[in-house]
Amino acid sequence: MKIIVATGNEGKIKEMREILKGDGIELLSLKDAGLLDVEIIEDGKTFEENAIIKAKKICEVSGEMVLADDSGLEVDALNGAPGIYSARYLGRDVPYTEKNNHIIKELEGLEGEERSARFVCVIACAFPNGEVISTKGTIEGQIGFSEKGENGFGYDPIFLLPERNLTTAEITPEEKNKISHRGKALVKMYETLKERGILKD
Repeated sequence: MKIIVATGNEGKIKEMREILKGDGIELLSLKDAGLLDVEIIEDGKTFEENAIIKAKKICEVSGEMVLADDSGLEVDALNGAPGIYSARYLGRDVPYTEKNNHIIKELEGLEGEERSARFVCVIACAFPNGEVISTKGTIEGQIGFSEKGENGFGYDPIFLLPERNLTTAEITPEEKNKISHRGKALVKMYETLKERGILKD
């Protein structure tokens, strides 16, 4: 079964394909579907609103079932920033190393729980009949003191799992997919679609 994913982010699509591997689902990115030029205005105030905006827009244009992910990092000491602006934080074209080091600098002098943060992911699924459903996943952690690890992407090198003293860029992609915000949201969506008989075992 082919499902379009409303993203041009290769890191996200790779992760989603790994999580749903072997389930008979073929995920097509916007590039694969020839829809990279579709303009999507993400003006929602929450992860859920933005995921729904993306899913509905691509569904309207393609006439196909569409999954859309909106996710980001919430840092408690920064009042939840960068939050829904995670991809655009400091500017969309600013490298993540710069974004990561900026956040580390902002938390200078803070220790342990004062550095608490979470990754949040909402996945929306839009159907050609106009219906939209969504699922949410989160993972709790802390902001590290420096970038560590070569796996993952985005804010992974500074997102520390205190119980393991490793960042989500230091664990294997397989381990990350089992515990990640995106993994949790995607598994919930997969189960919901199975319950509705849209996906078969």
